[in-house]
Amino acid sequence: MDLGRVPEVRFRGGEHLLEGLIVAAADIDYVIERIGDFSADNRAGIERTLHRISAIRNRKGCVIGLTCRVGRAVTGTIAIIGDIVESGRSILLLGRPGVGKTTMLREMARVLADEFHKRVVIVDTSNEIAGDGDIPHPGIGGARRMQVATPLSQHAVMIEAVENHMPQVIVVDEIGTELEAQAARTIAERGVQLVGTAHGNTLENLMQNPTLADLIGGIQTVTLGDEEARRRGTQKSVLERKAPPTFDVIVEIQDWYHVTVHNDVAAVVDAMLLGRPHSAQVRTRREDGTVDVREQGVFRREVGEQQAHVRNGASARLAPGLVAGRPVEAIALEPIRVFPFGVSRPKLEQAAKDLKVPVSLAPDMNSADVVLTLKPYYRRKPQLLRDAESAGMPMWVLKNNTGSQIQTALAGMFNLNVAAPPPEADADTQVGALQEAEDAINQVMEGGAAVDLSPQNPYIRRMQHRLAERYNLGSRSFGKEPQRHVRILAPGAQLS
Repeated sequence: MDLGRVPEVRFRGGEHLLEGLIVAAADIDYVIERIGDFSADNRAGIERTLHRISAIRNRKGCVIGLTCRVGRAVTGTIAIIGDIVESGRSILLLGRPGVGKTTMLREMARVLADEFHKRVVIVDTSNEIAGDGDIPHPGIGGARRMQVATPLSQHAVMIEAVENHMPQVIVVDEIGTELEAQAARTIAERGVQLVGTAHGNTLENLMQNPTLADLIGGIQTVTLGDEEARRRGTQKSVLERKAPPTFDVIVEIQDWYHVTVHNDVAAVVDAMLLGRPHSAQVRTRREDGTVDVREQGVFRREVGEQQAHVRNGASARLAPGLVAGRPVEAIALEPIRVFPFGVSRPKLEQAAKDLKVPVSLAPDMNSADVVLTLKPYYRRKPQLLRDAESAGMPMWVLKNNTGSQIQTALAGMFNLNVAAPPPEADADTQVGALQEAEDAINQVMEGGAAVDLSPQNPYIRRMQHRLAERYNLGSRSFGKEPQRHVRILAPGAQLS
């Protein structure tokens, strides 16, 4: 309801305008008189119900708009993750707004309290879990509820719940600040099962959120020695997990019938930071109530000079396990149908031909095994890519529409070790290329201008980039294959 406008009713399938009505100040006052008081976060409720009413105010503080959200307790929503709830491990729910996180959280509190007879305390910041008023809604069963005066004090109430009320389980909705993340860690370290939700749709969102990264152990930059960097095959500066994660399990919710489960958060985060494959459980609840559980591979890694990643699962047949150094022809690779979205089809065909891998171009997404797209398209999230992600379609995202990027993505799909030097790049070629790079570095460090090196293959160019980095100099690749080469930049030169 907005002052001076037609009221609107929103359903899952769309919206409906209440034609013939215009919201007046008296209408808004009528609603406000029949609900509870607004808290500091401009939310109110109706006693003994789960409805939430949020206010929009003008500059003078007067309410000029209302959003009335109908809440209900739905039993059975956690059947899809019932075994995880029963395990006693700490669980974090992720998902877009309106997907049902709070509804599942409320049902988890009821099941843990009534069916597993645990001492459950709910930290209810906006009275959204247990409803408005002093008597909680029966939807939480025998769980106890602690109300929070203001959102800013949620972290303090979380700690108070542990120290004063001897809970076995703490339930908290919308962990969103650094203090709340620290309070969650304190709770987990005291051996209390923690069940909560956080802002973000996926585990990757948490890793990129500096405020909430502590929930998955925190991420820090570590500088390796030359020997260790060579042993790992990485740059000297790498990302590592700082501490054990607060939550043992992360559940990404698409809806009540489709979730993705990361059963070992520590192992998954480590694999993602190291650029290694890891698996996730994709769970689907059928109409008959049975739950289908299948393992799906998820892959993200640094490749070549750029980055690519695949989301929502590359199936096992995409990883036949080619041993480094063995020719492609020696392995029977199963064909893959690729749907390029924004990626050059001629370049894709040429890359497949150069790698000698069985790739065919799919005419549409429905007939594809994997989607290949570019980062700008992925960021804009057009409907086709959203549909692909919802369907669990493996998706490789490239930074640039270049032949080398596409080759690297295809190599990752077939698990080819592209880091191994090609046969024509013998030891003498590598030594000569690195000596040329070192001479150029010395020239630049003595005050010279940027130096262009001779064209080399991607493997040797990568080695030249790392050599420049070791001397704290910038470097950049220019040109097209096979004339692509490295330029050693002068100190202070722009990389773009």
